[in-house]
Amino acid sequence: MDKKRQEKIYELLKRGLKLTETGEELPAEWAREFFPPERREYELVYNGKETEEQILADTMAVPFQEVSTFGKNGVDWHNKLIFGDNLQAMKTLLQMKEDGKLVNADGTPGVRLIYIDPPFSTRRDFKGSQDQKAYQDKIAGSAFLEFMRKRLILLKELLANDGGIYVHLDYRKGHYMKVLMDEIFGEQNFINEIIWSYRTGGVSKNFFARKHDNIYFYAKNSNFLFNTQYYKSYQQKKYNFNEKYPEFFDKEKQMWYHNSVCRDVWEDIYPLGTEADSKERVDFPTQKPEALIKRIIEASSNKGDIVMDVFSGSGTTPATAEKLERRWIAIDVSKLAVYTTQKRMLTLRKNISNYGEPLAVKPFTLYNAGLYDFENLRNLPWEDWRFFALQLFECKDEPHKIHGFQMDGKRQGSSVHVFNHFKEGQISQQTIADLHASIGKAVGERCFIIAPRGAFLFQEDYLEMDGVRYYALRIPYSFINELHRRQFSALVQPNDEMAINETVEAVGFDFIQPPVVELELAEKKQAVSVKIKKFESKARLRGEDKISKHDALSMVMVDYDYNGKVFDLDKAFYASAIKENKWKIELPAKEIKGDVMLVFLDIYGNESRIVITPKARHAKAKK
Repeated sequence: MDKKRQEKIYELLKRGLKLTETGEELPAEWAREFFPPERREYELVYNGKETEEQILADTMAVPFQEVSTFGKNGVDWHNKLIFGDNLQAMKTLLQMKEDGKLVNADGTPGVRLIYIDPPFSTRRDFKGSQDQKAYQDKIAGSAFLEFMRKRLILLKELLANDGGIYVHLDYRKGHYMKVLMDEIFGEQNFINEIIWSYRTGGVSKNFFARKHDNIYFYAKNSNFLFNTQYYKSYQQKKYNFNEKYPEFFDKEKQMWYHNSVCRDVWEDIYPLGTEADSKERVDFPTQKPEALIKRIIEASSNKGDIVMDVFSGSGTTPATAEKLERRWIAIDVSKLAVYTTQKRMLTLRKNISNYGEPLAVKPFTLYNAGLYDFENLRNLPWEDWRFFALQLFECKDEPHKIHGFQMDGKRQGSSVHVFNHFKEGQISQQTIADLHASIGKAVGERCFIIAPRGAFLFQEDYLEMDGVRYYALRIPYSFINELHRRQFSALVQPNDEMAINETVEAVGFDFIQPPVVELELAEKKQAVSVKIKKFESKARLRGEDKISKHDALSMVMVDYDYNGKVFDLDKAFYASAIKENKWKIELPAKEIKGDVMLVFLDIYGNESRIVITPKARHAKAKK
């Protein structure tokens, strides 16, 4: 320690003693002075900044629960569409990487390419189609920086050794993000600041028009993958170029062009908004054009590589990755975004091509992460159940034997046994006594037993025998108390168009509790009127009372032509608009092609599904 630092630490200690004498708290930022994570020439300092070690250790991994799979099974890799908090989902993916289950087609572990388009921290409203307000980006200041920093740290760990990451922002937070990424990835691994320049939208006479976004490209290491990209450079006359730059004639523009090496200012890709890109539109705010993502994917990945987007939104990244024959992972905390992406991928599967070339589609699976359907867990095969139970309680998958008795893992240094309720039925006090007779004190001071709550025939949290405590980890209720140090925050869903893409963090996990819905239907000539007579969510956050009536409604999503198997999103009605219409939804008759599936979503991410069958005079409802 140099003399200058010694003097500074000594001064802080003196000031600290005075503060403790008066009962005051020591400033949190002093921790970085006493225990610097690493010495840097400079760094971004702000309130609430945690160490990388803390973030990696404290982030909770949540199990992935399969909801549905589209495409044929029996292949090594399924593309992944994940509903849940991206931070927790990434921790689970990191475990998969460590276990050798997150690999590219060439066998390389990790994600080859990451593209993210996070909220820009604008503190303003965005507009969707037909000029309606779409969402309000509320996270700002140091909260936004730490929100992003946590995720960037996990993203770096998930990258393959030769992988790259592109972070898409604008002028509001781009400069902060550059400093953060220098800290996390290293200044030496900064490759490009890409300027995506465009001319669409309004301008101001009071300042220079803000018509560009910033895309920061970093590599994990110096040996990063990169494929040279070219763009069309137009000219009025035909020139003679060498074979490296062949010239072409564009019949539509009636201009000659040649392929030039891409620079870091992109002016040849236009935002969505014209009739020419209408087929690409999915009516989701801030949707990016496929051409932009295509260039990035082709530059920093090869066929069979994993491409990941953890702010998936409208699903442009997985859709483009599929067309380019890449593997993909898409994550979003919004169910509307997930269902929008699901529909986009299913539509893609019907008429898929690699920009003109026929392409065989790959299977993809929709997962829940952090919010689970407990009833579906009952149907899991034993090995899947065992893995889920271990992950649920943050146990290490470390099978071992004690006096010949099979244990499944470790939790906080103690042995864990996942009770096979499929074979053994229920757990009584005698069951625990028999277990203790087999293993005795060799198990240590405690042992954890995981099983569904209904499998335990005793109510105590633990049974003590000869100084050994056998703890009951009951699924789904008791474990919430066991994890009391973590405050569960719901997967908040928007109830207004202004909040469609609002950034939230969802810590912990919970189980799906379908809302209670009662409807009154009336069929008219032009539309089917659906009145929500009752909507009551059973879910609640810790410390909150149950939200009743219509207050917990987020939105109603509609499939106008439900095939009896897969919900295919056609329209979303937000609670704020439904309330203004006296809790009625009007379904245009011209849109209805058969049975109609209505998905009623509460603000916690729980849903109830109801199918209606419109007829000549009456609409019949059935669950």
